[in-house]
Amino acid sequence: MITFFEYNWQVRDEWFDWCTLLTPDELLKDRKGGVGNILYTLFHIVDVEYSWIRAIQGKEDIVFSFADYHTLEEVKSLSDTLRSEIAVGLKTDLEELKEELIHVPWDEDEYTKDEILHHIIAHEIHHIGQLSVWARELDHSPVSANFIGRRLKSVGDY
Repeated sequence: MITFFEYNWQVRDEWFDWCTLLTPDELLKDRKGGVGNILYTLFHIVDVEYSWIRAIQGKEDIVFSFADYHTLEEVKSLSDTLRSEIAVGLKTDLEELKEELIHVPWDEDEYTKDEILHHIIAHEIHHIGQLSVWARELDHSPVSANFIGRRLKSVGDY
């Protein structure tokens, strides 16, 4: 499962690079579908990943405000900073604890750690698909979503 986190992080970084082709206005322009705009989508991916990982670790949620991260550089910096902490958390033996139930403050139900990890991965892939649609609407080629052929880092490299 860690390989899919690595995949998502690599694709996310490629989207950050891709975003440099656009003006700040294009990054913030309201779009149909998704969570509204390109930059907020990237922020949302980072924020959701971090919240769920902290829940798995038994830590209090830290709520980030998009108003504090309204440029591409700020969202990229947040992603990089939080990724380092997440990578440390992923180094624990998650397999041993995957059936442990977790309750989060933003949902009434409980979920296993395994369900949460799968959700985090699927959530990002879902939103990357939305970014791909918007890229095509802007007459740009999207970042490749191919898993095959990527040289993925080890979690220890983050």
